[in-house]
Amino acid sequence: MTILARVWELGRAAERAVRPNYPGVLVAAIFFAWSVSPSLLPRTWLFQGLVSGISAAIGYGVGCVLGWAVRKWVLPRLPEEAGVISQLLRPSDRVREISKVVIMVGVVVGAAVVLARSARWQRDLQVLMGMEPTTTPGYLRAELVAAGTLAFVIAVYRGLRWAVRRISGVLSIDFRIPRAIAFPGAVAVVAVLCVLLFQGVLVKVVFSVANSAFSLRNGHTSTDALPPTLPERSGSPDSLAPWNTLGSEGRWFVSYAPSAERIAKVTGKPAREPIRVYAGLESAKTPEDVANLVVAELDRTRAWERKVVVVVTTTGTGWVDSTTAAALEYLYGGDTAIAATQYSYLPSVLSFLSDKEKATESGKTVVHAVHERWAALPPEQRPKLLVYGESLGSQGSEGAFTGLDDIRSLVDGVLWVGPPNSNRIWSQIEQRRDPGTPEVLPVYADGLIVRFAGVADDLDKPARPWVTPRVAYLQHASDPIVWWSPDLLFTQPDWLKEPRGRDVSKSIRWWPIVTFWQISADLAHAQKVPSGHGHRYGTLVLDGWAAIAQPPEWNPELAQRIRLALDEDIDWEYAHK
Repeated sequence: MTILARVWELGRAAERAVRPNYPGVLVAAIFFAWSVSPSLLPRTWLFQGLVSGISAAIGYGVGCVLGWAVRKWVLPRLPEEAGVISQLLRPSDRVREISKVVIMVGVVVGAAVVLARSARWQRDLQVLMGMEPTTTPGYLRAELVAAGTLAFVIAVYRGLRWAVRRISGVLSIDFRIPRAIAFPGAVAVVAVLCVLLFQGVLVKVVFSVANSAFSLRNGHTSTDALPPTLPERSGSPDSLAPWNTLGSEGRWFVSYAPSAERIAKVTGKPAREPIRVYAGLESAKTPEDVANLVVAELDRTRAWERKVVVVVTTTGTGWVDSTTAAALEYLYGGDTAIAATQYSYLPSVLSFLSDKEKATESGKTVVHAVHERWAALPPEQRPKLLVYGESLGSQGSEGAFTGLDDIRSLVDGVLWVGPPNSNRIWSQIEQRRDPGTPEVLPVYADGLIVRFAGVADDLDKPARPWVTPRVAYLQHASDPIVWWSPDLLFTQPDWLKEPRGRDVSKSIRWWPIVTFWQISADLAHAQKVPSGHGHRYGTLVLDGWAAIAQPPEWNPELAQRIRLALDEDIDWEYAHK
């Protein structure tokens, strides 16, 4: 037997074992090609393989359905003498065998070609964001990951199909149920079992395990997070919120803050020790008790005598962005009080999927409790009351307000960073933006109350009055947390119809289903890009604070000194947290 014949026999044996559906293979190849087109963020070969594998599996399913429809409804109605069409749809055995080889070889080679092109797109995007570019040979590994992912999905489907046939056979033979009823019944049984397994047992187990795992992490404390001794911090000996109840993120928040001495050195003026109060999940029994504890801590630290009080709605684990907090403290010479709470053990992504209502409930409860205490003060003695939230935290603090009018009546300013696409107030403003302004950087009511920014200069646009209280949204065109939505499955968003944002590839396109998976994968890399892109807002938050609550002594020289100090703080935190 010649080598060619041996290869042919091995190929036939592999085909009999795998039993590929060739219309499915063709459509899977199309979906694969779509999936390697540019997305918002650069992707590693591993993630590209996963995304492409899932996309190819969806395409395979679509191709199988189309092939079945042709065999069932087209071929029976096609005359034998239909010429070229008949020959294409009813090829001879030899033509069929040759076509299979051509399809498989073409798909494998074609996938490598489009991945090579994708590697160039990835390099362009990496250069745009100041990242180290990938290599084409390394990126080609994505094809193997995609093939493995596709095979796994097909295997799961075939397992479910076997279960349907098995149950249908039992119903038909053992219970004498007509096949016309038994087969749909078997499909229904398997579908119900899958739904119950996923939504009931599986989801509960997954989130229960995750909650338990992250609750253990909640008890972890960085070696650089030490119990504070200053009375201006929660967790100190004078605090009503014990150190061991604050959670991992809360302990870091109250222990790592710029001192009055450092603030004075950076600003060149006398400074006060910043107040940071925090209540963890274990600090009180109910959300109401947590809110009351925060107010009590603000009372204890005499926070109402400061120039600014900020209510922070945290992300899932109780995380507060250190740069955002420090930026405000430098800005006001430490004459500030920042209050935050924890409402979940889970990271934001899991909190968003399992209990995002907790974020809204927490935001509403804490903001209203602090506002009630603040409103009881004589108007001339009230500090500025500001609200801040990032990512899921912005969704939580949005829940404290019914709309822009409510914001203006309750607080003195709001800064929201990287808001998820499902944010209620954000979505309403985006939908009602001024005609001709893009979704990635909208203008609403000529910028009278609320403004959007991807860089500092955007906060000055349009050149119209910006009345107080002010609302500012910081959002990058490349932030997948902002632009991810289930609607991406079948609807092209405005931001992919309009000119692309400043840090988004001009080659990005919308493809049904595929784009949804691409942006979903980008979520995992949202903070793994340089500052100024994705979900990394860096010192842009300083400009946000200055825009909504600028102190009288603010000037460009002071801004630059604070920005350099914040960069130093960021480097230190990455090295020690």
